[in-house]
Amino acid sequence: MTDPDVQIHYLPRQWRRDLDLFLTEHVPGMNAYMLSRSRLSSVARLHGMSDRQLAAMGLTRADIPAFVFEDLLTD
Repeated sequence: MTDPDVQIHYLPRQWRRDLDLFLTEHVPGMNAYMLSRSRLSSVARLHGMSDRQLAAMGLTRADIPAFVFEDLLTD
């Protein structure tokens, strides 16, 4: 089964703001809309987890954008 086509305008405002800020700070010059669109289902899935589940993965809610986009980040 494939991930549903998550539409940006259906995501909670806070998620969109955090994701936009993260992409602006960490992946400048890239088309943030196209980058984020292909990964929104991962962002939504992780935000759907409890804080305890995220902690078991070593994550907080604030870590979600970096985790989803880690392959695009440079050290």
